[in-house]
Amino acid sequence: MRNRTWLLIIVLALVLAACAPGSDNFAADDRANFFHGVWHGWIAPFTLVWEIFDSDIRVYEPNNTGWWYDFGFYMAVISGFGSLALSRRKQRKARRQPS
Repeated sequence: MRNRTWLLIIVLALVLAACAPGSDNFAADDRANFFHGVWHGWIAPFTLVWEIFDSDIRVYEPNNTGWWYDFGFYMAVISGFGSLALSRRKQRKARRQPS
């Protein structure tokens, strides 16, 4: 079981490495779009740590389509791995029973 967990972590790291922002995957004529922005927003916490060890990696892709990339990126960063909630549940106060 433990070997499978490590294998999953290694595969996940390789997948994340293949499509990290700022890694020369995008050129001026082939820029990152909305969906790349969403992906880069989701992997931003991992990319931030990875950027410490590799100066070629950036959290944000500079070769992007502009407003749409920004919208996708910030939507994903705010949502936190796809859990965007436009409304919050109010915590229920414990009802006090009369003594």
